[in-house]
Amino acid sequence: QVQLVESGGGLVQAGGSLRLSCAASGRTFNMYRMAWFRQAPGKEREFVATISASGSITNYAVSMKGRFTISRDNAKNTLYLQMNSLKPEDTAVYYCAAGTRNNYYSDSGYDYWGQGTQVTVSS
Repeated sequence: QVQLVESGGGLVQAGGSLRLSCAASGRTFNMYRMAWFRQAPGKEREFVATISASGSITNYAVSMKGRFTISRDNAKNTLYLQMNSLKPEDTAVYYCAAGTRNNYYSDSGYDYWGQGTQVTVSS
């Protein structure tokens, strides 16, 4: 089992940057594909980015590609999301997730979720 705790959210002006972290418990972090999802008020949770267990393969939602960078440090059991050029529409609760299935773009591809961290981008 994996427990996930996000941090690093906050209030930032449009055009600014934030770095989210997700600390994982347990010794099996490096066995899991990891991902970031987000959920804005009144909207469904959406895929942001994913990274393979080894960290060698990443995939992004189209609207985030080029602005967001997902990475992981398996020695520290930590997942990161560097967010640059933030826009008001990036305002959401950001969740990290761990899983082993191939449908990486869907909620159903992940078994473990963090509690979320709020990101608010002001215009």
